Amino acid sequence: MRFLFVDEILELVPGQRIKAVKTLSREEDFFADHFPGFPVVPGVLLTEMMAQATGKCLDAEKRPRGKAMLAQINKASFRRWMEPDQKAVIGADIKANRDQYATASCYVEIEGEKICSAELMFSFVPMTRFSPSFRDDVLEDFLLKGNMGDR
Repeated sequence: MRFLFVDEILELVPGQRIKAVKTLSREEDFFADHFPGFPVVPGVLLTEMMAQATGKCLDAEKRPRGKAMLAQINKASFRRWMEPDQKAVIGADIKANRDQYATASCYVEIEGEKICSAELMFSFVPMTRFSPSFRDDVLEDFLLKGNMGDR
């Protein structure tokens, strides 16, 4: 299993807000156990979707503080299940954006209905801690296309 939970960025204002999408195929291994006969995306993976999208929003600023990493889940609420093959729209609004940390209000929607939300905090890890070949393909592809704001 790959741990990439953003397929595409739809909208991005670096350091301010992001909207992205993710679809999890019925073939994902975890659906066999979560739960047999009633496959749903685990809440921890919904939270990871929100964290990864928010991290891309913060990293898009290209500030020298390092890569955004989830540091704290301040509040999370799950209202409905996400089933296999549903398209999740992931959104985040950055609330605080400092050199040492950032906070965001995040959500996941399915077919226009908000199924979960979270208040997340991020810290920043120096890029020297990562492999020199580290690359965020989804973010870099979006930026290369010259996309910014609403699309």
